[in-house]
Amino acid sequence: MADNRNYLGLNRKDIAIAYLLLRILIGVNYFNHGFTRIGNIPGFVEATVKQLENSYFPEFLVRINSYLVPPVELIVGILITIGLATRSALIVTFALMIILKLGVTSVQNWSAATSMLSYGIVLFILLAGHGFNIYSVDYWRSSKQNLTESTTTSEPSIFNFLMNKLRGKRRRQQRHNF
Repeated sequence: MADNRNYLGLNRKDIAIAYLLLRILIGVNYFNHGFTRIGNIPGFVEATVKQLENSYFPEFLVRINSYLVPPVELIVGILITIGLATRSALIVTFALMIILKLGVTSVQNWSAATSMLSYGIVLFILLAGHGFNIYSVDYWRSSKQNLTESTTTSEPSIFNFLMNKLRGKRRRQQRHNF
């Protein structure tokens, strides 16, 4: 019986382009969050402390986290946008969103909490679909590294032979998984 994994007519390159555009969209969003706040971190901190004054978190903890939010948003925004250390940046962003979610739910700001769920869904899609991150600095660097490794091993060895077979098998499995 034929395997009908591609029954929706999805094209791997189209998914990779959609992944690229979604990654850039969320990356620009985080970049601009950080960029617009980085010039006025003390103002951002004071506004956040005021917003969370009725929460169960001690003020010093709110302040520490508030000082970290703009630079973290700026850095992960840049990394996600260009596709550098994408997986790590997405995980850090997830952690940031969990911390922010704790804050807004502690003061029962349910509209902000609901809005944050959409960020979580996008981050989930990007992290789960990381295999489609082929239009990125990460992919370019890994391709360049693989090319360098294959050209520096001029004398054949059983180890290189087995590693090349293993890489080829993984690539074939990835192509057949979708």
